[in-house]
Amino acid sequence: MAFIDVAGFVSDMKSHAVEHGFHVHDERHFVETYSLRQMWEVDLHPEEACDGPIDLHLSLEVDPRALLGFEDEMGKLDDPDQDPPLGFEFPLLFTWTLPPLSSRPDLLVLATDLAGVGGSELPLEVSAIDSTVSVIDAPEHRLSIVARLSVSLADIYINDDSAFCSVLKHCSDVSLFLLQLAPTWIVES
Repeated sequence: MAFIDVAGFVSDMKSHAVEHGFHVHDERHFVETYSLRQMWEVDLHPEEACDGPIDLHLSLEVDPRALLGFEDEMGKLDDPDQDPPLGFEFPLLFTWTLPPLSSRPDLLVLATDLAGVGGSELPLEVSAIDSTVSVIDAPEHRLSIVARLSVSLADIYINDDSAFCSVLKHCSDVSLFLLQLAPTWIVES
């Protein structure tokens, strides 16, 4: 008997994202045949950024060992009303991307500002990379913001959406904050 409906959880995440002002554009599901590890990916962006430049990529990694361990522990419970076991989690990543930047932001200032927007519920990593296609080309500046979270299988089992709604609210705030700043970094040529 399966205790966790991962596909249903991903579907709920997409519905919640729409409720929090995001447009969902694509969904992918990958299964590694050897280990049965799965990856669910959802591409979305805030309603205000339909024409760009902000994209948000959500990915949920399903570790079969965590899933099977949780189900083994659930099978050992005598009372179906007992609390589900804790300590089993799936990694959940939110990744914001922007097109190449013509003007670089100060990463320390941006990281500090984003920490205030994301709060303690959505810790954010800010990084930038310069790449050069060929020696005669100017370097291309790219910015990436990543939030790494864990989703408790106990929360998925009891269908506790409250924590996820709060995270999506912060994701929306971060997206709108980046959307406000993006014109100063991206100059159309």
